[in-house]
Amino acid sequence: MSVARTTEISSTSTKSFDDAVRVGVSRATQTLRNVRQAWVKDQEVMVENDKITVYKVNMKITFVLDD
Repeated sequence: MSVARTTEISSTSTKSFDDAVRVGVSRATQTLRNVRQAWVKDQEVMVENDKITVYKVNMKITFVLDD
């Protein structure tokens, strides 16, 4: 039997939402062990001078706790 925990993180990218997800998962796996899934809870953009400058995702990261 395993026990999992979920934590919420935010990640940004100047390229795309997909890149923001990749950056967030990559960073989470540097600190958390046994990451099993990521759920994108919501997305938003920052706009300056009528152009998108930052893509942001809020995610829930699920990881299995060590025995």
